[in-house]
Amino acid sequence: MDSKGTAIVTGAGTGIGKSVALALLEAGWNTVFCGRRKELLDAAVSEAGQTRARALAISCDISDPDQVDRLFEETTETFGRVDLLFNNAGIAYKSTTIDEIPVEVWNDVLAVNLTGSFLCARAAFRTMRAQKPMGGRIINNGSVSAHAPRPGSVPYTTTKHAITGLTKTLALDGRPFDIACGQIDIGNALTEMAAPMAVGVPQANGTIAAEAVMDVSRVAEAVVYMAGLPLDANVLFMTVMATKMPYVGRG
Repeated sequence: MDSKGTAIVTGAGTGIGKSVALALLEAGWNTVFCGRRKELLDAAVSEAGQTRARALAISCDISDPDQVDRLFEETTETFGRVDLLFNNAGIAYKSTTIDEIPVEVWNDVLAVNLTGSFLCARAAFRTMRAQKPMGGRIINNGSVSAHAPRPGSVPYTTTKHAITGLTKTLALDGRPFDIACGQIDIGNALTEMAAPMAVGVPQANGTIAAEAVMDVSRVAEAVVYMAGLPLDANVLFMTVMATKMPYVGRG
């Protein structure tokens, strides 16, 4: 199978990132699995079967500019170019009101969710602008929290609102260089991070309630669709969510 191009997926060792990276491999992409823990990346690649020949695992702390630059350099050295970045890596914190959130937690969440996304998008944009043929696509992982917050989620929700601004600006600035940018806003995909949703999480009315969840493969299918569009078409925003989760009308 001829490659559809080369993709980099951050946070690819577990959860949404792993599911998307494996789906991109299956769809014919060369795929770089990026994350902090090499052992998790290697384990994810080992699940790829025959498509693993097109996979590359690279350990990278996306909050470190030098490591991000090396990630893109190693990718281009191996595959020649970068056609897709799925800016996925992110962390959260337990439900806490702002006065009880340690400053170091705020700094950590912003460093990964926002600065990390900026650094990866910056390196992708630079690479896509310079390569021949020019262009590529950046897909940012937003969240339904980019629109409606959960109680006690100041750091996480702030970063996801900021990601929307990043997406819109890159979609505008990328036009002269055939760089498309879109955002997928995900609600309650069943991963380790979202597992508490099925048990019970704080609601806006002060109660604790279990929420509907969906299989993470639905997210992977959506990203593969967004990634597969020609560069003259773009999904600017897509929301993929468990149908019965409290989002519309949250609060």
